[in-house]
Amino acid sequence: MRRVLLLGIIVFLLLAGCAPRPGGRIVYGLTLAPSGIDPHVNASSELGIPLTSVYDTLIYQDPETGEFVSGLAERWEVSDDGTVYTFYLKKGVKFHDGTPFNAEAVRFNLERITSPDLASQKARFMLGPYERTEVVDEYTVRIVLSEPFAPLLDSLSQVYLAMASPTAVEKWGDEYQLHQVGTGPFVFVEYVPGDHLLLRRNPDYSWGPPVYQHKTAQLDEVEFRFFTDPATRSPALETGEADVMGEIPPQDVARLEASPDFRVEAVALPGASLMMFMNTGRAPLDDIRVRQALLYGTDRAAIVSTIFKDTSPVAYGPLTAVTFGYDPTVQQYYPHDPERAAALLDEAGWVDTDGDGIRDRDGEPLVLDMVLMSWGYMPEIGQLLAAQWADLGVGVESRVVSYPEALEIAGNGGHHLIPFTLSGSDPDILRKFFHSQAFFNWSKVEDAELDGWLEEGARVSDKDQRVELYSQVQHRVMEEALVVPIRDYVNLNGVSERVQGLRFDGRGWFPWLIDVTLAER
Repeated sequence: MRRVLLLGIIVFLLLAGCAPRPGGRIVYGLTLAPSGIDPHVNASSELGIPLTSVYDTLIYQDPETGEFVSGLAERWEVSDDGTVYTFYLKKGVKFHDGTPFNAEAVRFNLERITSPDLASQKARFMLGPYERTEVVDEYTVRIVLSEPFAPLLDSLSQVYLAMASPTAVEKWGDEYQLHQVGTGPFVFVEYVPGDHLLLRRNPDYSWGPPVYQHKTAQLDEVEFRFFTDPATRSPALETGEADVMGEIPPQDVARLEASPDFRVEAVALPGASLMMFMNTGRAPLDDIRVRQALLYGTDRAAIVSTIFKDTSPVAYGPLTAVTFGYDPTVQQYYPHDPERAAALLDEAGWVDTDGDGIRDRDGEPLVLDMVLMSWGYMPEIGQLLAAQWADLGVGVESRVVSYPEALEIAGNGGHHLIPFTLSGSDPDILRKFFHSQAFFNWSKVEDAELDGWLEEGARVSDKDQRVELYSQVQHRVMEEALVVPIRDYVNLNGVSERVQGLRFDGRGWFPWLIDVTLAER
């Protein structure tokens, strides 16, 4: 009998030692030290990682179904013409400073975001053709648009359009980013730029969305620290300096997964794939045969395997495979076929007349100018592309520049090739790249039919219609060989086995820390 009792006690202790428990503290590693973290002003994904827990949004998106669910708004209605959104707000919600949340707070926030004095980098544009906010009564508010804008619900579910305390914004003014106040499950305690950011549990939180699994946060505190050098991230995790680390280098994944103390949570990100944009306005890439030759001459699988250790899927088009509206039939385009690539270049008149290994035409060598940024393994991708295209007789002159310089060069069309990627959960993201008037139209495409599809896709609310429109866009982009898709972005998160319940929102970047618990050591 004693033996049975003793055995039961041992089993209980073992189970208790592994069981999650409320309370505790974790350190979360961030990979970028942004220049600013006011979500209404600044645009980095890095600010949303901590601030998603400080703020609530009017609505949320369920990452499992893609459907929008209640947040600070219990429900909403959209007018038949798609220009008026009426939100019925939850009652009894308070900001961390005690300010009541109501329709006037919504109006204040949206007017702040759209104010020309704020210089919003992202949030203003996420509201599309926003016209005004009307307070109907204390808990009912209308958002009025000048024309339909289908991505609005997606935008309102993101931290960049989260609700901030009007009292705190007015009190702190330009210093608000250092004193942020939301209604979320964690309270913003301290931010020392470039060093750390501290959040503390909000014990009064009880109005979370249905996608959360707990009513209040299970952790007491979360401290965010910055690990901008990729080489420091995995060691910080392994030494216990951090409990969660975003963007683990692909070469470290196998080592971490082999340890019982860690796991890697790979989260596929919706949005635009990592693409090499080809400038159709600059010779020789004004010839579609040359652009198609580069696509056929690219072994994307080899690039993904070599650089990303097969932790990312190969990209086949301008949208990642997990994005709403992705059309898998784009996978038919441009299989690796060096012979076909060579034939296209021959047809275009590019041949090696002097035996130097570089094709030429009319005395001009086929040498392309590739502009690269230093992040996202872009220099390494550029090296492999240059090596693969050298086998075709295509020369590449690469240069690594700062992001501001890259924007200037690409904006002026001073490139042949330049890479970029951008996350986003609505296919309207394609409008940023392939509309003739788009800021990131680095392919320099001018296609009235393509513009029309993109504009219509932003207006219509019917999902099936939108899917059809964005399918046409994806096929046109590939038929015209505007980009060389490389890989779909995957965020590799290194996580201590002590950390349980870590989940991410539908954008893949932002963790729902309310549900995180710590297992006993």
